[in-house]
Amino acid sequence: MLQRMQSVWLLFAAICAFLTIRLSFYGGNLETVINPPLSALPAETSPLQYLNAAFNIWILIITIALVCGSVIDIFLYKNRKLQLRIAIVAILLSLLNIYLYYKQTLKFSHGFYALTSVLVFVIPVFLFLAARGIKRDEKLIKSLDRLR
Repeated sequence: MLQRMQSVWLLFAAICAFLTIRLSFYGGNLETVINPPLSALPAETSPLQYLNAAFNIWILIITIALVCGSVIDIFLYKNRKLQLRIAIVAILLSLLNIYLYYKQTLKFSHGFYALTSVLVFVIPVFLFLAARGIKRDEKLIKSLDRLR
C-alpha cells in the first residue's frame, strides 16, 4: 500500500489539505460596508483577519472532502480504475478550492498572501503525480496481462 509512490503523493496531498484548515492562505483587512450604498462615506475596514479553510463553509467542505478523498484513495490500491477516478475528482475539487480562495481574497481591501498559501497550490500537484502513478500502474498490469 505505502510501497507505491502514488500512495505517498496521496498522503502528502491529504496532509497539505488538512493543514490548510488551520494555516492561513491570506491575511488582511476585511472590507465591511456599514454605511448605505449611496452614502459618500468610505467603507470601514476591520482589523487584521486571516483567511483559511475555516473562514468560509464551502472552502471548508471542499477541503474536508479533499482530505477524506485522498485518505480513502490510498486504500483503494486494488481497484485502480476507481482510484484514478477519485484522484481526478480530487484534482478538480482542489482547483475549485483554489478558485474559491481567490474569490475570498477579493473581499479584503488590503492584504498579503501568507507563506503557507503554497500548501493550497501543491495539493493539485501531488494529486496529479498520484494520478500519473496510478495510470502507470494500470498500464503495467495491462502489459503483464497481455504477456500471459
